[in-house]
Amino acid sequence: YQSILNYMKLRYRLMPYIYSLAGHAYHSDYTIMRGLVMDFFDDANVLNINDQYMFGPSFLVCPVSEYKARSRKVYLPKCAGWYDLYTGKFLNGGQEFVADAPYERIPVFVKAGSIIPKGKPMEYTDQYPDDELFIDVYSGANGSFELYSDEGTNYNYEKGEYSIIPMVYDDEAKTLTLLDRQGSYKGMPEIIKINVEYIQPEGRNDILFIAEYTGKNIVIQLK
Repeated sequence: YQSILNYMKLRYRLMPYIYSLAGHAYHSDYTIMRGLVMDFFDDANVLNINDQYMFGPSFLVCPVSEYKARSRKVYLPKCAGWYDLYTGKFLNGGQEFVADAPYERIPVFVKAGSIIPKGKPMEYTDQYPDDELFIDVYSGANGSFELYSDEGTNYNYEKGEYSIIPMVYDDEAKTLTLLDRQGSYKGMPEIIKINVEYIQPEGRNDILFIAEYTGKNIVIQLK
């Protein structure tokens, strides 16, 4: 029961990320659940891996299918590096190892350079207005993400009523840039409070970098 509850909480926190992927799938024919070869076609080691997958551009998911298993062999594709989702531990890409898989969670890793938008902890999707955003930035490589939003209760997005906020992370400059918002929809928040947590190989930065986004380009210095 506890493991189900944990993943339900994680799903709701990740709703801005998941909803953006869904919008991208509709408008740009994106594929949310991705075989490793789709994103790491230069890494021959992923060609025959059929029990791991990418969830969007950032999450490497490693399900456990063996009965009573509490660990499993994982391959991290070649890239700038990976972070354990639960502990924040940094791991080099291009390696195979045995990952812990306790009963309450499966191994999940986040690609370096990822920008992960999250919402408040909640119990149902529209419990809180979307005027506050939490962003996890994983250092180690440049990255980008497009935050998609619409009314969420109708099909007006088919008529072009939606917004996209492009986000860009510069690893050398240690900056997160939110570019000008594109598009609009009824009820769109005029101001969004931005909270950024910066994750680096040496550990998480517990200081949240706070800014207000009004739809115009802002640059947040992370270090």
